[in-house]
Amino acid sequence: MSNLTKMARALRLILVPLALATLAACATPFKADVSRFESQLPAPAGQTFVIVAGDPALEGGIEFRTYAQLVSNHLTQLGYSPVTDKAAADLVVSFGYGVDNGRERVRSSGFYDPWYGSWYGYRPYWRGGGFYRPYGAWGWGWNSSFFNDVYSYTVFTSGIDLKIDRAADGVRLFEGNAQALSTSNRLQYLVPNLVDAMFVGFPGNSGETVRISIAPEKQTASRD
Repeated sequence: MSNLTKMARALRLILVPLALATLAACATPFKADVSRFESQLPAPAGQTFVIVAGDPALEGGIEFRTYAQLVSNHLTQLGYSPVTDKAAADLVVSFGYGVDNGRERVRSSGFYDPWYGSWYGYRPYWRGGGFYRPYGAWGWGWNSSFFNDVYSYTVFTSGIDLKIDRAADGVRLFEGNAQALSTSNRLQYLVPNLVDAMFVGFPGNSGETVRISIAPEKQTASRD
């Protein structure tokens, strides 16, 4: 066995565990792309709001109420006032969430950070209660004859929708969506992070998409 082959084998033994460990560490911080559009949304001054499910099938569910409460907490902190009676609301807030079935990725022992790079234009995106997958190819990876060990993992795309209408006449005042890639498909983890991302700098600049980093627990969120 040549010295070069021995060196390649030794490097593989080092780099494969390192790559996998680094991939696992990518879950923190959580990064989401947030797009928001706003028109005539009133500055918070105690206006009442009620939250309804974007998907009527979720209405009344315990899980939906749990996530809707997170949205309600943020709006309350901004200065709006929650009510349970739609007839008494100034604003109707429609909220939806979901995660796709994931796509398997097979990678060499060389590591490329999946939260950055050229995937942006090709990943599925969340719109109106569902995921849509544009055409394109994923181009991750580090290709070398020295480092040809492979491993696989699944990447999930999650998203939330938030819409705010004026109750009196149904005029749309705000639309926003937040979406992210992760190796987790647990909504209990994903939805709270996406809601936090949605409300960083809320309501934001209309028409702008920003990358939001959600810091580890007990730290605040920040805009990249």
